[in-house]
Amino acid sequence: MAYSEDHIALAAEYALGTLDADERTQVETMMAVDSEFAALVQAWEFRLGPLNQMVGLVEPRPVVWENIKAAIGHATAPQAPLALSETPAATVTPPPPTPIADDVEFGSAFDPEPSQQPGIQQPAEVRRPSVRPRFGDDSNVVALTSRVKRWRGIASAATAIAAGLLVTLGLQIYRPDALPNAIRPKPRIQTVEVKTPAPAFTPSAQYVALLQGQNGGPAFIMTIDGATKNFTVRKVGAASEPGKSFELWLISDKLPQPRSLGVIGADDFTARPVLSGYDPDVINGATYAVTVEQAGGSPNGQPTSAPIFTGKLIETVPPASASAPR
Repeated sequence: MAYSEDHIALAAEYALGTLDADERTQVETMMAVDSEFAALVQAWEFRLGPLNQMVGLVEPRPVVWENIKAAIGHATAPQAPLALSETPAATVTPPPPTPIADDVEFGSAFDPEPSQQPGIQQPAEVRRPSVRPRFGDDSNVVALTSRVKRWRGIASAATAIAAGLLVTLGLQIYRPDALPNAIRPKPRIQTVEVKTPAPAFTPSAQYVALLQGQNGGPAFIMTIDGATKNFTVRKVGAASEPGKSFELWLISDKLPQPRSLGVIGADDFTARPVLSGYDPDVINGATYAVTVEQAGGSPNGQPTSAPIFTGKLIETVPPASASAPR
């Protein structure tokens, strides 16, 4: 059965204990005739039960009782005169008094008033009607008070649920082991891919390439260190032209086009570390060529003339393990 928000709020306030006597009687009557509503109340009691353990005893201040008495008119309001009922009072026959030794001078210690003779009719107890100040119709005030209490109870319940969710979230982040298995977060598994770098030259191996033209005779000598992949070009018999520059190229069938290794300087030795980004197979099997370019090198990153000096690497110093170069 679907219940309205008022029924749900009524069940929550009953579990919190914030209803007055009439409303509690109404809820208990509904629970007696409606098993689903009784289950709803039990669910709220199960949710809000931990709140009883969180709230300690609080001793009210003495002024609270004085305010209560003032509110019901017992503190300052004059008492209404007793009014006897017009119907004949019921006859009450008290039990015979137990004989007690009385003091001669001061009388009975337990009966300060003169004892009444048995058989005398005493009027029945008359209840004085409670005096309430009337300021007009207070039905709207009662309805509004009940509604405020109801929404206050709902707000308290929502606050308790939010606090529970916050505690659960904190445990999931900082102490997941303290949570039951049903709500414990699953461990996260992250796969990390580690790329293995390309195998380097065999340490201590040295390679040399003689760059020479068609007429023979070396024009440049190129040496490469197998450990660092740094190379050095030494000018031997090449004569530079005015306004021109020699540029070194790496040509390999594993590359789509020649790669520039830089302009060879005017000094006798030119050192470059640009081979560190190439695989050993490319370095060992490539052809190294020199072209004549405009001053400063090729403007578009590609050779603008045919190579005039070429050469391939040969091993001059074997590695420590005496294994063949890769």
